[in-house]
Amino acid sequence: MNQPLQLQPLFGRPVRHCHLVGVGGAGMTPLAMLLAQRGWSVSGEDDGLTAAARRWLEQAGVALGASGVVPPATDLLVYSSAIPPGHPARAAAAERGLPQVRRGELLAELLRDRRLIAVVGAHGKTTTTGLLITALRRAGFGAGWLLGGLFQDDTVPPAALDENGWVVAEIDESDGTIDRFSPEITVATNLDWDHPDYYRQIGDLEATFAALFSRTRSAIYLNPACALSARLAGRGYTAPVHRFGFEGEFAVRIAGFVDGRQVLDLAPAFGAPRARVRAGGDFNALNAAAALAVCVRLGVAIAPELLADYPGVKRRQVVLLENERLQVIEDYAHHPTEIAALIGGMRRLPHKRLLVAFQPHRFSRTARFKADFARALLGADELFLLDVYAASEQPIAGGTTADIYAEIARGGAGTRVHYLPGDRAGFLRLLRERVRDGDLVLFVGAGDINECAAEFVHELQGEAAQASRWAECVQALRAVLGPETKLLENELLGPKTTMRVGGPARYYAEPANEADLSALLRETHLRGLPVLMFGRGSNLLVPDEGVDALVLRLAGREWQRFEARTDGRVEAGAGLRLKELCGLAAARGLRGFEFLEGIPGTLGGALRMNAGAMGGWMFDVVEAVRLALRDGTVRTLRRHELHVAYRDCRELADAVAVGAVLRPISAGVPTAEIQAQIASFQSRRQATQPREPSAGCAFKNPPNDSAGRLIDALGLKGERVGDAEVSPVHANFIVNRGQATAADVIALMRRVRERVRAAHGIELEPEVLLYGRDWRDVL
Repeated sequence: MNQPLQLQPLFGRPVRHCHLVGVGGAGMTPLAMLLAQRGWSVSGEDDGLTAAARRWLEQAGVALGASGVVPPATDLLVYSSAIPPGHPARAAAAERGLPQVRRGELLAELLRDRRLIAVVGAHGKTTTTGLLITALRRAGFGAGWLLGGLFQDDTVPPAALDENGWVVAEIDESDGTIDRFSPEITVATNLDWDHPDYYRQIGDLEATFAALFSRTRSAIYLNPACALSARLAGRGYTAPVHRFGFEGEFAVRIAGFVDGRQVLDLAPAFGAPRARVRAGGDFNALNAAAALAVCVRLGVAIAPELLADYPGVKRRQVVLLENERLQVIEDYAHHPTEIAALIGGMRRLPHKRLLVAFQPHRFSRTARFKADFARALLGADELFLLDVYAASEQPIAGGTTADIYAEIARGGAGTRVHYLPGDRAGFLRLLRERVRDGDLVLFVGAGDINECAAEFVHELQGEAAQASRWAECVQALRAVLGPETKLLENELLGPKTTMRVGGPARYYAEPANEADLSALLRETHLRGLPVLMFGRGSNLLVPDEGVDALVLRLAGREWQRFEARTDGRVEAGAGLRLKELCGLAAARGLRGFEFLEGIPGTLGGALRMNAGAMGGWMFDVVEAVRLALRDGTVRTLRRHELHVAYRDCRELADAVAVGAVLRPISAGVPTAEIQAQIASFQSRRQATQPREPSAGCAFKNPPNDSAGRLIDALGLKGERVGDAEVSPVHANFIVNRGQATAADVIALMRRVRERVRAAHGIELEPEVLLYGRDWRDVL
């Protein structure tokens, strides 16, 4: 960049190159742009730089580099309040003896020779600044600006040079640098005690703003509805005090909402009867009143359309999704007062329920205001809490999300509250599950909850696209499936399992024949839709929310065939129950299947899991498997082509067993002899396995040991979560005592694993399948 011959000295010394640490921050990006626009050479670094901030910085000519690398030409290092003293860049600057200043200190230095319109306050600063910038741009006034955020319209920069000496800037009080500013005009949106890490008591904050008003030269604008503002208004200042809001000299009244714009009736002091604002709610009406009042002071004629095209600011009541089903809005509110006002405004919008997702910002703020947060959040119909966003702070006692949760619980109100500590994926999954048609979902907080909101919307949009593919698939299937094939929607799976727990399948099918099975697999595969096999429902746990898949069950006569060939081998369908297979083989004098008698499943499930019991394994008696691939094609694989391991057959992980050729150990054995062996196995099983509903062995045996022995050694027989219990008969079985849920079973398995890990140093792996999910997501 060509530098001007003369740069303004900074802090009494010549500076040609500034390096900004945390340059992607809401206040740092416009500051870097302003420096570059006024001729300084600027570089910066930020580990969390967003694409939008990067675009503006690069467009302004700011050189972006790696964290901790301070360019050799640097004369001044500038850092945001979130950057600790031990940061590598600050340490490097200190070693080189470079001066270091906070963002606010440099901004005050840059604006010393400008006529500053300072927008301050606890809430609404960014929106009010954005509204004033919009009005002045529309009027062609020529003021420069620094916005503490990014406009929703990506063509409007967050910083611009002035043409007439006036600059509109959002001034932050959080770190005390507000004391460096002497504005021409000050607009205080409202004043609330915040930043308790810096302002230990409300009197400290009051003194700071009183001093700012005393340094203001031309005009002060306050909202008299704010108690602290009203108290400060009564003091004597050099500059006159003007009042804006729903009362006072510059009063507004909400007249309605037309064509996406809030209509405001204006007091006579504005010089115009009405204005239209592209922003709704009480808070935005107050913000607009402040912006228009300043316009009057600057000699800008108030026209109805000055704010009609306000583009909005990112993270301020941003509508992320709006369709016939629901609306999703994200907002930066992080103080109890603004949260209460935000929720109050949202409740007036047309919707059935208001679901609020909230992320507290800073441990110090949470500790001081947790009771106020609890009261503000009770305006939601359902509340979802995230862990505190630290913003460089260390945790402090009483300053966690758990403390807000406890405050809400003590309040005893009717709001349903959810908090999953440390589980953001679970938080998003739960929120998706709880959403109903007609809901308004509001994400609130100043941390990274905006990323959660974006992920939530992305997943919802993906679900909508998938719903469309499902509808198309089902339409295609109904045209080709035979009348004997069942295809049902939202079929409950729990009653079909041996555990008797679990929710529904999105679609459930019982194909009557191989052709229909191939069609089901083919049509879902073409559209990338998931398919799950379901046998007798043993050895699996269906989640309470069910599964978003097509569940296939081979339940018809076609799949239960048993054919003894003349060469002694058996052809059997995958839907044949193992108990029946064992009995039919015994009746024909075929030995080798007796161990299957007590396994409550089908041949297909036994093949998929290489089922075993009483020392025998399924693939001990398998000669070939006929299987259907995901694209609907059917093929037969010989035993040597199959990769079989403990509780697994690799080829069946994503294919459907249609049937198998089985080879008995011996033939021509007297039936009575085989039945005697079966009776012996039955006796052993009944003595060592529970009769209550279960999914079989809960955990796989670790090498050279028994999961049951490890659990039993810890005295965990009889351990319960809800109606899920570690069986008193066999410690490796979890049984349903009547009304157990999948959540109960999962919680109990998690507890057992943790106890075994702590006592024995062994990580037990589940043997039971978590149907449609991955155990790693929940254990």
